[in-house]
Amino acid sequence: MDWTRILSDGLRSGLGINAAVYALAAVGLNLQYGYTGLMNYGQAGFLLVGAYGTAVTVDQWGLPLPLAFLFGIAAAVGFGLLLGLPTLRLRADYLAIVTISAAEILKLLVNTRQAQGLTGGPQGINGFANDFFEWNPIAQGRYGFGAVKFSHRDLWVILVTWALVVVVTFVMRRLVHSPWGRVLRAIREDEDAVRSLGKNVVAYKMQSLVLGGAIGGLAGIMLVMDKQFVEPKLFESALTFFVYALLILGGLARLMGPIAGGMLFWFFVSGSQGFLIEAVDNKFLGIHHVLQTDDIGPVRFMIVGLLIMVLVVFRPQGAFGSRDDVRLR
Repeated sequence: MDWTRILSDGLRSGLGINAAVYALAAVGLNLQYGYTGLMNYGQAGFLLVGAYGTAVTVDQWGLPLPLAFLFGIAAAVGFGLLLGLPTLRLRADYLAIVTISAAEILKLLVNTRQAQGLTGGPQGINGFANDFFEWNPIAQGRYGFGAVKFSHRDLWVILVTWALVVVVTFVMRRLVHSPWGRVLRAIREDEDAVRSLGKNVVAYKMQSLVLGGAIGGLAGIMLVMDKQFVEPKLFESALTFFVYALLILGGLARLMGPIAGGMLFWFFVSGSQGFLIEAVDNKFLGIHHVLQTDDIGPVRFMIVGLLIMVLVVFRPQGAFGSRDDVRLR
C-alpha cells in the first residue's frame, strides 16, 4: 500500500479547485440555511445561472470577461428574486420543494433543443475563459510541495478561487456580526417573535436568499472558468447535497465551517478513492474479492457518507460548530 500516494491525493484534492468552489458555494448556503434557516435545496440552480450567464455573455454577445462576471452574478441575483418573491412567505419545507424544483427546471431548460442556439444544449459552451488564463501571472511549471503539486494553470484558478472564498468570508463576518446578522439569527430561531417586534421578516429573508445566491453564482462562474466548459450535467442536484454535506462537516453558522468543510470533504473523497484503488491493486484485506476498480467511484461516496453519519452522531456541531447552537435548533 502506497500510503504517501493516498495522503497526497487527499491533500491535492482538499486544497484544489473543487474544494475551493464548493467552499464558496457553501459560504452562500451557510448564510441562507446556517444563519437564516432558509432550506434552499436548489443551490445548484444559482451556480448554473451564474455559470451560464457568464458563458453566454462572452460566447453569444462578445462582451469582455469582467462584464460577463457581473452579468453572471446579476443573473443569480435575478434568480433569487424570482424564487423569493412568491415563496418566502412559505414555511421551510415548502421553500425546499420550490428551490429544488426550480433548479431542476433550469437544468432541463438549458438542455432543450429550443435553447440550444443560446446555451449549446447538451453540447454546452466552451472556450469562453481564454482571457481569464491570459491574466495568469504565474510562470509555466509545476508548483507545490512533495507529491502535492499543481500546474501553473491549475494554481492560478485555485489561488483566485480561494482568494474569493477569503474575501467573501471576511464580508460575511462583518455582516453576521452586525445588527442585520443578529436579525437573521433571530429569524432562524423564531420568525414570529421577530415579526412581533416590527421587523419585516420577508424582506430579511429575501436579502439572505439573494446574497447567498449571488455567492453561489460566483462559485458557478469559477467552476466553469476552471473547465473552460459549461454543460447542464455539471449542475445535478447532487451538487447541492454535497455542499450541504461539507457545511455539516465544517459546522453550520460558523464562518470557518465552509472552508474547513470543503477541505475535509474533498480530502476524504479523494483519499478514500486512493485507498480503495491501492487496496484492490495490492489485494489488501481481501477487498479485491468484493470490489472491482469500476466500483470505486460510488463506493468512495458511501464511505464519506458513513463518516458524515458518524460525525453527526458523535459531533453534530461539525468541526467548528457549537453544540449549544445545535441544541437550540
